[in-house]
Amino acid sequence: MTTAFGQVAAYGRMIRFSHSVFALPFALTSAVLAAREGGVTVHQLIWIVVAMVAARSAAMGFNRLADHAIDARNPRTAGRELPKGVLSRGEAWVFVAISTAAFVLAAALLNPLCLALSPVALLIVFGYSYTKHFTAASQLVLGLSLAVAPVGAWLAIRGRFGVVALVLGAAVVLWVAGFDTIYACQDADFDRLEGLRSIPARLGVPRALVLARELHAGAILLLIVLYRLAPLHPLYLAGVAVVAGLLAWEHTLVRADDLSRVMQAFNLNGWVSLGYFGFTAAAAWLA
Repeated sequence: MTTAFGQVAAYGRMIRFSHSVFALPFALTSAVLAAREGGVTVHQLIWIVVAMVAARSAAMGFNRLADHAIDARNPRTAGRELPKGVLSRGEAWVFVAISTAAFVLAAALLNPLCLALSPVALLIVFGYSYTKHFTAASQLVLGLSLAVAPVGAWLAIRGRFGVVALVLGAAVVLWVAGFDTIYACQDADFDRLEGLRSIPARLGVPRALVLARELHAGAILLLIVLYRLAPLHPLYLAGVAVVAGLLAWEHTLVRADDLSRVMQAFNLNGWVSLGYFGFTAAAAWLA
């Protein structure tokens, strides 16, 4: 029993399961907004959550496989489950295959459009793992990967694309790109030595941190635009202000000459997504 539990825990650590809190609240936010026209069923909510968690798990497992050799050479990541030998590549591949199958099943049980677009979503989330080999915009591609969650949730309920979902997705792209740029500053020197591409490796840490602030400012602007597109109670704007405050706090924690609190800044983003979901859900209900 202990061995089985330890194995499950190892898979959870490999994919950083707790970080599902970053994208899932945005998927649920999109579901709340989409449900204002026609409502939402328990069946839809369950399979939206399954699809989102399964897609993220498959993507993270695939990323660990793609980065196995790189992680082994990086002192910061050498202790991860694959480089350390806690999990084998075969076990990781089985995990990715099961997660992928669960995602496709969930998409099929939502509606035909979700099923038809499931290969596109998988191409985006799997393709991210290779972008650092040819473009410094890899942080933006990661943002696109997480933006699949709110856009997909909207499609699951409405069965068609909508401007509100696309604006929310664009905000997620900028938000994720901003905090991942901060996170990637830790590996700027290593990335240059390895010939890997990232915003910090390309611009240098000081300019990368400035760009991260600009990306987050753009995300806040898009969240304000969404207020104009989806009639909501003014409480929504209070939620956007809270998000802006959390992001501003995040940027005070890191400096070009002191990256010791990068993880503290990174973890604040869980509160960003949870806070935004809570305020938006309340604003939709009050409206």
